[in-house]
Amino acid sequence: MNLALFDFDGTITHSDTFSLFLKFSLNKKTQIVGGIRLAPYIAGYKLGWVTDRTIRTKLCQVGYVGYDAASLKYMGQEFAKNVLPTCVRENALERILWHKEQGDQIVVVSASLGVYLESWCQSLGLDVICNQLEIREGILTGNFIDGDCGYLEKVNRIKNKYDLNQYPTIYAYGDTPNDYAMLELAHKKYYRWEEVN
Repeated sequence: MNLALFDFDGTITHSDTFSLFLKFSLNKKTQIVGGIRLAPYIAGYKLGWVTDRTIRTKLCQVGYVGYDAASLKYMGQEFAKNVLPTCVRENALERILWHKEQGDQIVVVSASLGVYLESWCQSLGLDVICNQLEIREGILTGNFIDGDCGYLEKVNRIKNKYDLNQYPTIYAYGDTPNDYAMLELAHKKYYRWEEVN
């Protein structure tokens, strides 16, 4: 059995599902107020001064603080069922199915939110490592459990969950600098669907 590690947004999908889910799950008032509060961060992100890790953290802190966890779980399931299938690249799904036919361990490793990503992965029988929102007494705090799952943190979480020495071949698929560290774990690396050394 080999190991196949897939980034999600931009690799499995053709669009940024994190942003889509924010629009799907947050009411207009929260979106507008959040947009105003985070305008300096959003502008900084677009100019390359603020990292994607920082903007994800800030968006969740503003958007999901005080949100009912059960309601968001329902929204995540609906999003996974009705929206994500329209975002998935055909070649990515074919590659996932190829790995399944080979009997490989397949893991989606993403900075996207578990509230929708877990449901989608479960429907395909895939493991997932991703951002988890903190819940206290049924209410979201807006914070991530164990921080943001991007960059080197992807590697840390993979190594914490899997013994990489037990896999004869490790495949990794990514599309941004967020995935470079994960790609370095692999014998066979694919960046934007092109094999690289």
